[in-house]
Amino acid sequence: MPTELKYIKGIGPRRADVLAREADIHSPEDVIEYFPYRYVDRSRIYTIRELTADMSYVQLIGRFVSKEVVGQGTKRRLSARFVDGTGSMEVVWFRGLNYVEGQINTSDEYLLFGKPSIFMGRMNMAHPDIERNPDRLQFSGKLMPMYNTTEGMKRAMITSKTMQGIVESVFAAVGTGAIRETLPAQLVARHNLMPRPQALWAIHFPTDLKTLDAARFRLKFEELFYIQLALLRSRNLNRSQVEGIRFTSPGPMLGSFYKDHLKFEPTGAQKRVVHEVWGDFKSGKQMNRLVQGDVGSGKTLVALLCMLIVTGNGMQACLMAPTEILANQHYESLVAELRGMDVGVALLTGSVKGKKRKAILDGLAGGSIGIVVGTHALIGPTVVFKNLALCVIDEQHRFGVAQRASLWTKNSRPPHILVMTATPIPRTLAMTIYGDLDVSVIDEMPPGRKPVFTEHYFYCNRNRLNAFIRSELQKGRQAYVVFPLIKENEKMDYKNLEEGFRYMKESFAEYKVCMVHGKLSADDKDEAMRQFVSGEAQIMVATTVIEVGVNVPNASVMVIESAERFGLSQLHQLRGRVGRGADQSFCILMTANELGRDTRRRIEIMCQTTDGFAIAEADMRLRGPGDIEGTQQSGIPFRLKISDLARDSQILSFARDCAKEVLAQDPMLASPQSVVMTQRLAELQNDTVNWSRIS
Repeated sequence: MPTELKYIKGIGPRRADVLAREADIHSPEDVIEYFPYRYVDRSRIYTIRELTADMSYVQLIGRFVSKEVVGQGTKRRLSARFVDGTGSMEVVWFRGLNYVEGQINTSDEYLLFGKPSIFMGRMNMAHPDIERNPDRLQFSGKLMPMYNTTEGMKRAMITSKTMQGIVESVFAAVGTGAIRETLPAQLVARHNLMPRPQALWAIHFPTDLKTLDAARFRLKFEELFYIQLALLRSRNLNRSQVEGIRFTSPGPMLGSFYKDHLKFEPTGAQKRVVHEVWGDFKSGKQMNRLVQGDVGSGKTLVALLCMLIVTGNGMQACLMAPTEILANQHYESLVAELRGMDVGVALLTGSVKGKKRKAILDGLAGGSIGIVVGTHALIGPTVVFKNLALCVIDEQHRFGVAQRASLWTKNSRPPHILVMTATPIPRTLAMTIYGDLDVSVIDEMPPGRKPVFTEHYFYCNRNRLNAFIRSELQKGRQAYVVFPLIKENEKMDYKNLEEGFRYMKESFAEYKVCMVHGKLSADDKDEAMRQFVSGEAQIMVATTVIEVGVNVPNASVMVIESAERFGLSQLHQLRGRVGRGADQSFCILMTANELGRDTRRRIEIMCQTTDGFAIAEADMRLRGPGDIEGTQQSGIPFRLKISDLARDSQILSFARDCAKEVLAQDPMLASPQSVVMTQRLAELQNDTVNWSRIS
């Protein structure tokens, strides 16, 4: 079997280089697993009269009656007139002009395959595939595979059709007999799965929809099965090899706090999650639990109750936050909640220096500090605990995996890990990203919280918006105005932010306006935050730096400028900065008048619901799982090549159940019957990073 693509007929060194550079295709196996993204029915021939601009790819049969190269330099194009007896249309090419012109003559009949569009009020088609003498063409089937191609591939004349030929060449060189089965024979037989060699051929060259569906199911199942197998085996490994810190009693502090200090009854969801954590503490196994809760659902109280169990048993807990702002907020909240209790609480961030820092480090090493709140400063080598038993990680996706994993080394027996996120994650995604964690969900809001009213304004409604903001400020409330900050447009975005700041200062001259963004020094940022938190400033103009970590109950208005540039989950996170007090709060989404279909749908969803989990599901359907915040570096151990977590939830659940069945019989995959699975896992993990130790 050839190991290098450049030696396969029809590929060669030049194409092999382009495929490696543009599509990460380096081997025959990579070509075979470069799956089509959709299929086109080639059984139907259309006429020019039938064409509309909203059609997908179509086939036409007719003749070219003229052709000419027009324009100069980079604007040159080949323009040809195509007729079929029902009408005529222009066909244009912008690349490969000499080659295409040589393929066209006016005496032959052609089959065109491409996407119709309207230009200058007339029907045309750009860069169609053309075949001479269509009556002699032999089609392999009715379904034609379509492959993703980059601009670099197109410049090298590697089109979707070229990729189809490359796949055929690889199969001819390799042969399906060289493709081995990667699932246990009993699993394939029990669930009537298509064998892998047959599935890989059929996914590229399906003869009919039934065969295509069977091939897709087999390959998607295999991909998701091995992801679940890796994550669940990792969890089994942790539980069997890592001894946890066992607590036999919740200790006196939890009861004392509950009786004398808690100002309101926790929700049923909060109580349920604390009970689940207590079950982990009693088990003797190390806890690795994710707590998902929407903005304002009370995750911090849950964390505090769990930390009190630990301190009540004479051990220590830490709470790690991604920013100093959030760490300060958590610290102040805990100090206020625990006032009058004999619990040492400290704050350790990069800003804590000198004698104060030394005193905290001594208190942690000596055990007099029971709870420490901090940033990544907590993982530094100089931070030594006497007996750390619980690490709470807030907004975990903002930490690198190595940073989080280093907390394991802070005790001779690894501490329990409680990961918290206010970014709701769809169930299918959580099952994959956090497949090795136990997941708890706080799906109930504390009583008295009013849903934030969300409304969509166009830029032309600016005067109306200003009048509304002023009416809220006159009631003594405060307002956020948030601008996007996208790396690719950083200079322009900062310019817009500064212009927005000046505009707000001029429009609301009678009020104090402050500004916060990432380029400010820590001192300037803290001062602006202090002004807003204290109420000294009534309006805060900011980038998304305030998405997490600002708790100002008096703020009742959130204006999101250029809302069309944000994803749904980020819009929801920003909206969560208001609605934290007893007053009705408002979120105003400002956009341009012209919006694309998906953008308009995002705005509509935001105005229709405040349910973070419903929003996360919609976000995944619209954008795909890879774009959802936090998923790029989290626990998916292998790259998805064919599965779609937004659409394949049933296959994912089935694959997880099958992985559980396999591991129930062979928890460590140590039996001879499991060799095929351990080999496949090793192959998949060779070129990927295993994030599953701690997510």
